[in-house]
Order: sequence, then structure tokens, then C-alpha cells
Amino acid sequence: MAKSQQTFNKSEKEKKRLKKREDKRKKMEARKLDKEANGGSDGIQFAYVDYNGNLVDTPPDPELKEKIDAEEIVLGVPKKVEGEEEDPVRNGKVSFFDTSKGFGFIIDTENNEKYFCHVSGLIDQIAENDKVSFELERGMKGMNAVKVKKI
Repeated sequence: MAKSQQTFNKSEKEKKRLKKREDKRKKMEARKLDKEANGGSDGIQFAYVDYNGNLVDTPPDPELKEKIDAEEIVLGVPKKVEGEEEDPVRNGKVSFFDTSKGFGFIIDTENNEKYFCHVSGLIDQIAENDKVSFELERGMKGMNAVKVKKI
């Protein structure tokens, strides 16, 4: 005698598939009824952004629109003025310097930024609280003071 090809697992999968199809049909009918109850609208069809950046359903007033010239919009870093060259030599004060380890830090007098200083970037010997002049150079971890001289 031949055995039935219909196993328990196959029949369970078929039941799940039919149940899923029925649930989908019920959801679709519920959405149709809800749409008819709301007057046939799906909600806000268009969304506008007002002058404060909020989403609204009414279009903005054209009277309040500002005219902006596209030529005036600057993208990127502004160009330097020709007569305004920045002096590469800066002045500062040594806040810390360890001669045994060969490094220290200098505080710029203009902007109070702290810059790393290595013994290889020194011209004169320096100590703590010395007033110095230096130039900046980009290092691996930020700006470094180089060409350091006592004032």
C-alpha cells in the first residue's frame, strides 16, 4: 500500500499560509472602511515647511518670501585678502618644559592656545616662564611650535 504524501508539517504550513492570506484580506477591508469613514481622504496630501522649519498643511504666504541672491552665498573657506598676510611668527610663554624628556608646552599670548614643543624644534635653550617667539607647524596630533627662540 502507498503511504499518503500529505505530512503533518505540510498541512501546518498550508494552514499558516491560508491564515496569513485571510488576515491580509481583513486588514485591507478595515482600511477601506476607515477611509470611507474619514470622508475618503488619506490624510495630508502635501506638507509644507513654514518659516520656522515646522511642517504645516497650508502653503506659505508668498508675501513673506525673502529674495536671496545666489552669488552672495559663499561655500567653503573665505579667500584671504591680499593685503592681509598673517605673520607666521607668534609670541608666547613657556608653561612647561622638561629638559630630561625633551618636550614641553607653550601658551600663545594672542589666543591662549597651548602648543606642543619638542627639543628638535628649539633654536635657543628654554625654561618654564620664558617669553618666546615661535612658528606653528602641523604635527601628527595637532599644531606644534617650531623655531622656538627666547625674546
